[in-house]
Amino acid sequence: MLATLTPYFPAWTHEWLGSFVLVIQLLIIVLGAWLLQRGLGRILHRASAHYDLPVHLMKPTATIVRWIIMATAALLVLGLLGVSGTVLWTAFTGFAAVGAVAFFAAWSVLSNIFCAILIFTARPFRLGDYVEILDTAEKPGAKGEVVDISLLYVTLRDSSDEHPGALLQIPNALIFQRVVRRWKGGPPRQPAGSRASVLSE
Repeated sequence: MLATLTPYFPAWTHEWLGSFVLVIQLLIIVLGAWLLQRGLGRILHRASAHYDLPVHLMKPTATIVRWIIMATAALLVLGLLGVSGTVLWTAFTGFAAVGAVAFFAAWSVLSNIFCAILIFTARPFRLGDYVEILDTAEKPGAKGEVVDISLLYVTLRDSSDEHPGALLQIPNALIFQRVVRRWKGGPPRQPAGSRASVLSE
């Protein structure tokens, strides 16, 4: 590229032309990364508004996207500055190995975050629903109103007679390993026979 541009500039600019082209390339990379980051940020914001996704789910996603773009731009800049590809590959594989170890060490946390994304997109239940988390369909389990869904836990307000009003934090990953009984928009209705027995007491 530099050889094709040289004939079009005066001789006294030739020694500075290489640095000038390098600066232009670096600016293009930085500007492209900034525009890509802003564009993807707007897409995520519109997707969040359109699909009614919670803010505390979209913020980590936007942060991950931003760091990926910044890391890619940094690698391109280092390549233009003459850093050897072998050095970059060695550094990348080292970071990847550390990242893999950290991934397996934090697997339970990451699985809860992934299950939170599934809960927000698949919508097995919503805030205000009454649910019961069962080991099997016959055995009773944790039951209450869904009052919060975070990246790690689903919080229920206990509706049992033993601990009424207590908050139960169920790990998100556990939701997809158990049977979930759901009542929409209100507490479960008691059968007529049980209501009559309660009134007679």
